[in-house]
Amino acid sequence: MNDVRQVAVLKITSEVLSAARAFLAREGFLELLPVILAPVTDPLHHATERAVVAAYGQEWHLTRSMIFHKQAAVRVWDKIFCFSPNVRLEPPERAGTGRHLFEFVQLDLEVRGADRDAVIALGERLLVHVVEQVRDRCRPALAALGRELPTLRPPFPRVTWREAAARYGSNFEERLSAESEGPVWVVDFPGEAREFYDREDPARPGILVDMDLLYPDGFGEALSGGEREHEADRIRRRILAQGLPPAAYAPLLALAEEGLPPSAGFGIGVERLVRFLGGLSHVGEVRLFPRVPGVHAVL
Repeated sequence: MNDVRQVAVLKITSEVLSAARAFLAREGFLELLPVILAPVTDPLHHATERAVVAAYGQEWHLTRSMIFHKQAAVRVWDKIFCFSPNVRLEPPERAGTGRHLFEFVQLDLEVRGADRDAVIALGERLLVHVVEQVRDRCRPALAALGRELPTLRPPFPRVTWREAAARYGSNFEERLSAESEGPVWVVDFPGEAREFYDREDPARPGILVDMDLLYPDGFGEALSGGEREHEADRIRRRILAQGLPPAAYAPLLALAEEGLPPSAGFGIGVERLVRFLGGLSHVGEVRLFPRVPGVHAVL
């Protein structure tokens, strides 16, 4: 990437951060400072390894997502967000997907008392706002990248996980994204496909009240989230069902015993969003100092 393109990407990235902050402030959100190290972090259902630091007689996990901290934070304020640095040690073979970094930033937000429909509508408003502000304020940068942004028209269509899997197979994300003319929601994942904190629908055992948003034109996942399990007994049951040790999640279970409110939220990968906005071939082009799985960094 030459200097003109690098500057263009930096300007778009800066505008994304500014636009998202302004939008969420108007919606009544408060911003949290990120959590970098924690005694417990997101287990994830992906093939990623944990990055662990030993300090003060304890093991600290580099944050893979702030999901548990978000659930705790909405006890204090009903709408919170954070630009959260995440470290996920992806397999080296993911270097060429165009979508994976092992260090990235996620816009993570949570809303106390919200359901999935509410955060889907929020996500659509947020994405449309960011796209339009980048279109208006980053015209020279977009021109330097040869990018003409599509016009997004919510509400975006929804397809269930089972419908998408029946059409494309269980690894449907790439093909569904490539064939979609606009963003598309995937909803109702099966319980075994996601993490234990995603809320199981009491009326439909085995089905989660969650969602992913896919960008069009093959850019893949934009956003992931849903409603959360917040009752200690249900969290413990889901942990055991996934073959995980409850003791590893004792801090979360203790919070749930004290009382976690029902909530819903999502995370948006900032680098993936900028990749989509800039029409870039690889998410590593978004960072001046990219951390690509299996690729040695010089700085």
